[in-house]
Amino acid sequence: MNTNPLSKSERIDVRASKLVKELLQNAARANHKTVSEFLLDAGVTAAEQALADRRQFVLNDRQWVAFQEALDRPVQSKPRLKRLLSEPGVLD
Repeated sequence: MNTNPLSKSERIDVRASKLVKELLQNAARANHKTVSEFLLDAGVTAAEQALADRRQFVLNDRQWVAFQEALDRPVQSKPRLKRLLSEPGVLD
């Protein structure tokens, strides 16, 4: 059994147009990588950036106290927000 968490044991299948495939091949070649290496590097970087602010945020002591106070505050009615969310949006 391989216990290396970075070992490549899973497969990801991707469909792309011929134009996109050629673009990816050219970019991979320019970076001296295979298309798989290029896609994995770019995908991991994009995933880390997309999740960064959802995984951890750092607060100093004053900010932490304010954050806790905000979480502990009783729920308040927000009529303007309720109205805004009940109206059709620009993309509806």
